[in-house]
This record gives sequence, structure tokens and C-alpha cells, in this order.
Amino acid sequence: RNAISDISRGSFVSPPDAGQKPPGPTPSQSRFQVDLVAEAAGAADDKTPSSDASAAAPEAPSSDPAVSGEEAKGRFRVVNFADPTGEGSVASPEAAPTEGMQNGDTVMSETSLHSSTGGQHHYHYDTHTNTYYLRTFGHNTIDAVPNIDFYRQTAAPLGEKLTRPTLSELHDELDKEPFEDGFANGDELTPAEEAAAKEAAESKGVVKFGWIKGVLVRCMLNIWGVMLFIRMSWIVGQAGIALACVIVAMATVVTTITGLSTSAIATNGFVKGGGAYYLISRSLGPEFGGSIGLIFAFANAVAVAMYVVGFAETVVELLGIDAVMTDEINDIRIIGTITIIILLGISVAGMEWEAKAQIFLLVVLITAIFNYFIGSFIPVKSKEAKGFMGYDASIMWENIGPDFRGETFFSVFAIFFPAATGILAGANISGDLADPQMAIPKGTLLAILITGIVYLGVAVSTGSCILRDASGNVNDTISSQFMANCSTAACKFGYDFSTCKNEDTCRYGLHRDFQVMSLVSGFGPIITAGIFSATLSSALASLVSAPKVFQALCKDNIYPGLQMFAKGYGKNNEPLRGYILTFGIALAFILIAELNTIAPIISNFFLASYALINFSVFHASLANSPGWRPSFKYYNMWVSLAGAILCCGVMFVINWAAALLTNVIVMALYIYVSHKKPDVNWGSSTQALTYHQALTHTLHLSGVEDHVKNFRPQCLVMTGYPNSRPALLDLVHSFTKNVGLMICGHIRTGYRRPNFKELATDQARYQRWLLKNETKAFYTPVFAEDLKQGSQYLLQAAGLGRLKPNTLVLGFKNDWRDGDMMNVETYISMIHDAFDFQFGAVILRLKEGLDVSHIQGQGMKDVIVSIDTSKDSDADSSKPSSKATSLQNSPAVQKDDEDDGKATTQPLLKKDKRSPTVPLNVSDQRLLEASQQFQKKQGKGTVDVWWLFDDGGLTLLIPYLLTNKKRWKECKIRVFIGGKINRIDHDRRAMATLLIHFVNMAAFEEMIEPYRLKEDDMEQEAAERLKNSEPWRITDNELELYRTKTHRQIRLNELLKEHSSTANLIVISLPLARKGAVSSALYMAWLEALSKDLPPILLVRGNHQSVLTFYS
Repeated sequence: RNAISDISRGSFVSPPDAGQKPPGPTPSQSRFQVDLVAEAAGAADDKTPSSDASAAAPEAPSSDPAVSGEEAKGRFRVVNFADPTGEGSVASPEAAPTEGMQNGDTVMSETSLHSSTGGQHHYHYDTHTNTYYLRTFGHNTIDAVPNIDFYRQTAAPLGEKLTRPTLSELHDELDKEPFEDGFANGDELTPAEEAAAKEAAESKGVVKFGWIKGVLVRCMLNIWGVMLFIRMSWIVGQAGIALACVIVAMATVVTTITGLSTSAIATNGFVKGGGAYYLISRSLGPEFGGSIGLIFAFANAVAVAMYVVGFAETVVELLGIDAVMTDEINDIRIIGTITIIILLGISVAGMEWEAKAQIFLLVVLITAIFNYFIGSFIPVKSKEAKGFMGYDASIMWENIGPDFRGETFFSVFAIFFPAATGILAGANISGDLADPQMAIPKGTLLAILITGIVYLGVAVSTGSCILRDASGNVNDTISSQFMANCSTAACKFGYDFSTCKNEDTCRYGLHRDFQVMSLVSGFGPIITAGIFSATLSSALASLVSAPKVFQALCKDNIYPGLQMFAKGYGKNNEPLRGYILTFGIALAFILIAELNTIAPIISNFFLASYALINFSVFHASLANSPGWRPSFKYYNMWVSLAGAILCCGVMFVINWAAALLTNVIVMALYIYVSHKKPDVNWGSSTQALTYHQALTHTLHLSGVEDHVKNFRPQCLVMTGYPNSRPALLDLVHSFTKNVGLMICGHIRTGYRRPNFKELATDQARYQRWLLKNETKAFYTPVFAEDLKQGSQYLLQAAGLGRLKPNTLVLGFKNDWRDGDMMNVETYISMIHDAFDFQFGAVILRLKEGLDVSHIQGQGMKDVIVSIDTSKDSDADSSKPSSKATSLQNSPAVQKDDEDDGKATTQPLLKKDKRSPTVPLNVSDQRLLEASQQFQKKQGKGTVDVWWLFDDGGLTLLIPYLLTNKKRWKECKIRVFIGGKINRIDHDRRAMATLLIHFVNMAAFEEMIEPYRLKEDDMEQEAAERLKNSEPWRITDNELELYRTKTHRQIRLNELLKEHSSTANLIVISLPLARKGAVSSALYMAWLEALSKDLPPILLVRGNHQSVLTFYS
């Protein structure tokens, strides 16, 4: 209780020496919220302040007035623990207040970095000073308390990544006493601290924006484009007030849904630079992110040109005919080029200057909008002839319906929609925001709301006070005789513009005059300034967005050739090379000066990004990954899906040809990135969904009964390390690839304590090797005391649900006569175990052998670099059997040159170009060639199937599956079966007679001689004792009993040599031996006699359940 009492009061406190250093929370601290678990019941009674005044937490909720004051001055937030007894004031003697309450569990100490960084502070878990092993809950421990810095990724921008103690450090046996080393004095900086100090020094002076300057201002400027001033009135003229509002509402719905989706992704974790690209790539993976990132950056670069040309056109229009330098199109080019050079200068000067320019432009823009609204309330007589009559119900009623002239609803919508884009302007500079998670949702959604209201206001306002057609001629007044017949709103004001509707002579009114807002406004030039402001601010925002997105894309190295653009300069990591590239692209399009063709493609590129952002949210929600937990809750997966579909629909509405082109480009880039397989892992929702689907389908499959038509050979292949028996791996992969499951089993044996961590590392490493070699298989290693036990583990536990192996595949034990015969006993018992578990069994034999792990790297494609033998206790000491040879036992222990003389390395697999070419001996050369024979195309050979016994059809199914594959396609299957029923006795007698003359029988006798028990030559008791100690020995009785079967194996070998000596592969029924009746040495001798001196031979025995059917 005392130990708990300690912490109920003072919480986690650092030692006094740290306390005297100046406080100062890191940026991350403000984001680390810890809730109060419970307030001590008797807290109010305890007025004793901690001696370390700076040790309590800032802003920590506390009901204790004495404590809260100190906590406000303190250095990190805490959780107060419950103290229901109210005896908290009794401190344990170990943590006496006079010494400072040292009850932090691996205390977070603060090191002042005054000298190098001018008072920047950094938190770290100090593993050297006396703050390391301290009292928490009454005992010494190195267990760390929860800290947000443990959860950062390595390249964390908000402070240094810290590492908590590993499970091994806390759980494994200690090699030495923890206090043995003594304590460091804590004055020197650890590498982590030095990195943090450097980072703190660099980050000093970095410009970070809040939500208003960074997001709201940018988004509003980008959304309010030229459309507001020179197209909105025309849209109202064409569509009428009602449909114009519908058009604005439709566009706003699309952008709002996208805004909600953007907010959800942005609040699901720390957002770095790269805006839309970062959001999509981290959600959907590099394939979508890479394709959209490139398109989005390009679209922004071309958008710069579009806005600048819009600006230049307005300038040329204002200058009029008198001020033309050359001709109109070249003037646009000249003005555009000068403008973009100035904009580039502002951008390169730094984000701070660019932000100041944006604020100035926003002020001008808002002034222009107010100027228009004020002007609309001040009717001027001279403006009436040009169509501006002031607010009037009759004008509003006349303009409420549509009046399309050469346009349709969707064509007008297509012209307006680009005015609603620009909602990602804030997200695109996410790397320059102080707190992107708060700024992006708040700024984006508020910008969409404000701009939407203004667009609707302008639509209603222009439609209510301006006529659709006006001549501008003061004399077009109405004559008294027509007054009775006149029904237009103009008549009410005494004008007759009826001729304008059919003639093109009139230049005023909503339909005719793009500059009608200048006419209405209180002071015309301010509207012109507004147009300039809208175009230039949008151009500036795009000019900044494009390089930032492009830089983030290049940093991820998804397109290898673009790495040079990833480099940033200065404190803010400005992508100067990206600016130059964007400038080049924009300038090229400015010089074209005809943007009507390119504008719809830009809109489509933006829409493709919006569609994918919406789809990302849907996809992440669908995948149901625990990592998807946005703090922004106002989103819905189905609304996001509807948003994605809407975006795609709008793309085709705007311009179906451009939409098709956009989709083709996205798909082409997607295929390219998928093919390149960039080496990144961002935990995307694609991965999460793949897992989710795999799990669902595996469970679903478990509920379905097996059917003979759907039988697939699912093989447990005893390969050892997957690269140690290439021929076995290649052949089995040939008939399981895209058909059935293949598991590479590896039994690691040894009497010392197994190193499970190494096993897990190997598992990951060799699984990668299989993937890299395009082998569709799983690598499953197990630790066991011996091979028999290990094989039983695998036979029982390998696989999942219906995805369980049903066939055991072994390599033939070529060296069975050389080693310990107990290895043969184990080997044969594995085959018996397989049949016990209702598995089929397959054995592959090559004359040359299968195991190539002893050959050094010079002959093979893969070098097997040495295994770590420095840890004796963990070394893998399995015996070199044909099935599971450890690398330790082979001479393939090579020094890894890249290791700079470190001790030894784990088994790595890599192409080694530097290895010396030592010539192989003849047998190794043959073995190497044989091990690669199944990787080559087999040509027009034969696969001979000797289907001697009906095992359910596996002997026939495997060759069929094999010849379906490309490498074996040209091989013919030849099937050999036993003789006719009524000739069996005749054949048996003839065979027995023949065998008497065969030399082969003598050779067989000679082969088994060393393994016979010869019980007739010794006493019965001695014979039994010997049989018990060496169960593999062959008894005379057994030999006599199975003489006919022995003859059959020898005769079969003769027939195989006669008929199948040129086959590419022989598949033959595996002879069965009754368990307990046939000794392992005799069974091994049968297999040897049957399969020796032949081409590659596959001995197959199914589990006698049908795997073939002739029913459809």
C-alpha cells in the first residue's frame, strides 16, 4: 500500500538534478493527452508539496489546489492513481521527499541543450544515469511507462523516436547483473539526444502555419477563382436562378463529401508533406498514391498556366486595342511569362513571403466581393440601359427559370465546376502546417461553407437585379402603343430590349456581358483588382502545391528516375528543383496560350484525386483495420463511396473524352507502379482488406464439405531451408502453382536451448526469398528434439482450416547407407506417420541427389552467407540429413564483405558479385546442373506414369497438373499399368524363374547384408535385444516372407530401365510397407532397388481416397 501511496500523490517525478533545469515542453507534449484515472479521496488533506517543484505536470487536471499549482509549473502530464484510503501522505522511506520522489519507472528525464540549441529541450528515456533503475510500484524495474514518443515512426518530424525496452530485455535470462556496469554521469549526450539536438537546432526558425493562414485563406483563394467575377453572371443567365443554385449546390456537395473524407484521413495519424498524394498513398498504398501523385502534381503545374493566362487575358482586354505590343496572342504570352517569373520569385523567397502575398490578395478579393454587393443596392440611372435595374421581384421572377442558348444544364455545370475545386490547397502544404490534424478539417470545411454561401449569394443577387439582355442604348425606350402588349421586366422600367434576344448586336445583360459585375459594383476598378487577385492567388497556390506534392512523391522513390527532385533547401526544406520544373511546365502551357482544350483535363485530374480520396475512406472503413481510427467522426463510409461515384460521374459530364484519357493515364501509372513493386510498406487499407478477405474466405471455406472434383494436392514439402533443395522446390511448385497449397517445412533440431527469435527472423527472411523467386509457397520452420517429432508437429499443425496439407513430399535419402541407421528409421517413420495422418506421400529421387547447401556460392545464384555462430547457446546444431540440413553443418559459411569485420551474420540470401570463382568438382557440378533441371523448359519429352496400384488417382493427377504448366506443356504422358487379371499367376511364375538368373538379386542381397539381424546365428535372447536396440535390422523371417515383393521391385527397375530410360520424369506408385512388419532397412532397400540408375523419379502414393472422378 505504501508503494501505491507514493505515486498517488506525487506521480512520476524525475530526480532533483534534472529538476533545476529550465522547463519547456516539446511540441509533442501538447499533443499527448493523458486522462485522470481517479483523484485520491483524501487528496485535499495532503498539503505537503513535493520537494521537486518542477516535477508535476502542466495542465494536468487536479482537484488538489496545492498540487495543481505545482503541476502547472511542471514538465509532463501524469495520471493520478486512486488512493481510496486517504493515507497517501505516508511516504515510504525509500522515496523520502527530501531526496526527491524517485518513483518514475524508467523516468523521463529532461536534458537541457542550452549550449547548442539555445534552450531547446528534449525528453528521452535515459538508460545510463541513475534515473534508469528506479522505484515504481515498490520495486526496481526497467519497464517503461507509456509515452507517445514510443509510437512515432522512425522518421518522425515531431521529435525523436524513442524505443521502449524490448520483451527480450525484460523477459530473457540476464547475462549479468543490471547494476554491474555502474552509472554513467549523465553529462554526455546519447546518439538519440544528439540527433534531437541537431533537429531542434534545425527546426528553429521553421515557418509553420495555423489553420487560418495555412488552410482557410489558401482554400478560399483557390476556390474563388475568375469564375466568381466573369462567369457566375453568365451561368445565371443561361440556367436561371433556380438551376444556378442547383449547380452550385451540386458542386458543393461533391467538395463537401471530399472535404469530410480528407478530414477523416488527415486525422487518422500524423500527416506529413505531400497533401493529396500523402493522404491517398498512405491509405490505398503506393500504386494508387504514385499514379495520382504524379497526375495531381502535373495538374497543379498546368493550373498555374491556366490561371496566369486568365490574368493575362484580362490585362490585354483592359489595355484595349491602343496598347497592343504585337498581336493579342503574343501579348498574352509576354504578360503571362512576366507574371509567372514574378510569382516564382515570391514562391522561392519562402513560404512566409508567399503567405503574406496570399493574405494581401485575400483582402483585395473580399473587398471586391463587398464592393459588388454594395453596388447592387445602389441603382444608377445611367446603368439601366445596360440592364442593371436594381433589385426587383419581376426581374427575379423572369430570371428564375432557365434560358439555355447553345448550352445544356450539364455543359453549364462543366463550366462552373472548376470554380469549386481548390479544396485541397491547404492539405497540399500539410508539411508546413503546425498541426495538420486540426487545421485541415477546420480550414477546409469552413472554406467550402463560406465560398458556397458567397457563390449562392452572387447567383441570387445577379439574377434579381440584372436583365438577361440589354442593348446599352438609352433610346431603346418603350413606345406607348406597345406598353399594353409588353410583358418583360424591362417594360416595367420603360425599356424595350425585345430585339436583343434574336440579334447579336446587344452587348449587355447577363447573357452577353461577362464584365457585368464591374458594371453593378460601387467602384468598377476594384472588381478588376478582384479578378487579378483571384487569378494570381490561385496561380500562386498551385505554384506552391505542385512542387510540394512532387517532392513528397520523389522522396518515396516510387519512380526511380525522379529522385533528384526530392532534395529540399533551407530551413523549410523548400523544393527549389521542383519549383523550376513546375515553372518549366507552366511556361510551356502559357506559351500555347490556348487553354480551352487543357482546362477540362485539369478538372478531370483534380476530380480523379477527389474520387480516390473518397474511395480511400470507404476502403479503409470496409477493411475494418484497427489502425483506421480517425479522430474526426463526421464521416460515413457509404457517403464517401457515393462521393467517389459522384466525382467519377462529374468527370464524364464535364468532358467524357478527357475523363477516358484521365482513367487511361491513372491505370497506366497504376500498372507501372504495381509492376515495379516499390519497396515501401505504409500499412495501407489494401493490405488490411486483403487480410480481411483472406480471413473471411478461409472461414467460409471451412464450412464447405470437400468434393472430389475440387481436390487439389496441398503439399507439405520437407525442403529444409527453401534454397537448399532447388529441384524439390521447383518440381512441386510446378504442379502446385496457382492450383494448391505448398508449405516448405523445415525442422530445426538441437539439444541446446532453441533460439525462437532467430527462428522468427529466418521465417521472415526465407518467406521474402520465396516471394523474390516468385515461388508461391509458405516457409514454416519448427524447433524439435528430433526429426520424427518435428515432422509430427508439421503434419498435425501446418496449415489453417481447409488450407491444410494433404500430401507429404520428401527428397529421397541418397546417403542412407553412409550415416547412422537410426536416421533411416526416422526417415521411414515419417512416411508411416504421413499415412497415419491420412496424408498422401511423394518421394523425389535424382541420381545426383537434391541437397546443394554444401556447395559454395560461386556456382549458385544465391549465396548463403554464414549463420550467426557467436551465440553458442542459440546455435542450431541439427544433423546433416537429407531432409533438414542446417547451414551450420555445411561449408557454405562465407564472410559477408559488407559487414566490415563484424563477427558473423545471420543467413542472408543475396546475389554476390564479388565471390571468388573456385571451380567445382565434377560431382558437385553435376549436382548443381541437376538441381536446376526443372527450371528449364522440358521440350518434347515424355512423362512416364507407372500406375501400378490404385491409390485414389494421385499418381495420375500429379503428372496431369504438371503437363498443364508451360515448362512441361510439350511433354507427352505415357501411362503403364499392370498385366491382365488372368495372367497374374503365369507372370508371377515366369518372373520367379527369370529372377533366379538375375545378377540383380545378388546385388540386392549384398546391399542388405550389413543390415540383417541373422537371428539364426545367435541366441534368441541376444537376437531380441539387438532387434530392440536396432529396430531397423532385417530378420531372416521377414526377408523370406517378403521375397516376392523384393523380386517385384527389382523386376520393376529392369522394366523402367527398358521402357523409361529416356523419360523426362517417371511417376510410379510408391510400394507400401506394413507398419511394424517390414523393417526400415528393408523398406529403404526396396525403394533403392526400385529407383536406382534412372531419370528423375517421383514415387507417389495417395491416401486411397478418390481424387479423380469421371462425372461432370
